[in-house]
Amino acid sequence: MPGADLVRNPPGASDLVLLAHGGEEESLGNPHLWRPALLRMWPFAAAARSAAPGAAVGFMRYRYRGWNATAADRFDPPHPAARAVADPVVDLRAVLDQLPSVVRRVFLIGHSMGGRAVVAAGDHARVAGVLALAPWLPVGEPLVGLRAPVVFAHGADDTITDPAATMAYAARVRAAGTPVRTYLLAGEDHAMLHRSGDWNRLVADFIRSAQDSQELSGSQELPETNRGLQAATVGEIALARFRLPVRERFRVG
Repeated sequence: MPGADLVRNPPGASDLVLLAHGGEEESLGNPHLWRPALLRMWPFAAAARSAAPGAAVGFMRYRYRGWNATAADRFDPPHPAARAVADPVVDLRAVLDQLPSVVRRVFLIGHSMGGRAVVAAGDHARVAGVLALAPWLPVGEPLVGLRAPVVFAHGADDTITDPAATMAYAARVRAAGTPVRTYLLAGEDHAMLHRSGDWNRLVADFIRSAQDSQELSGSQELPETNRGLQAATVGEIALARFRLPVRERFRVG
């Protein structure tokens, strides 16, 4: 069942930072806890804990690895319920619907497929801000009534998801009347391993703005002045994973 794994849950926390990891276009595989896409989000949980010490922090847990919008048509033999159950947006909305009533505001942060999911679910009544990191936003992606703050950030060297498509979607959101801030990070690719300090700062800044209900706008290109070694980021991920174990699991009933 879909749910959220919490690494921090202070008593009475009314804010939740929910991190949604990436996945695959089509897969009914198990999105287990040690997949690289999920592990990459762990330093963002550490950044969230520092930026919002009174908030709960957790990871979205999907039922499947894939987006699976067409899974029912393409899998052989067809998975009879794939179209209804596999979409991570369905999973995310179910979690948002069934969170404990004490949680009044949820700040969504998603990467890649998770970025697409948090945008698609960003009009949920509990959502109070969306940050999409290197999101997968194909041409024709439906517009959603997002609430500020709304931030899109993408590495300029990403060849897995398209930074130009992200900026085009952000422009559509702006044209619909919602303030948006965008960041383009020079020298960074899809895995976000070269400029971890910059990504962590973007996450922390977004959370602080969301807690204060600030609107963010404008576009910034971040020059390649702080490019680090991928190995250092891998070490940072391992350390964050060790220091922030899962303490509580919430599952949709």
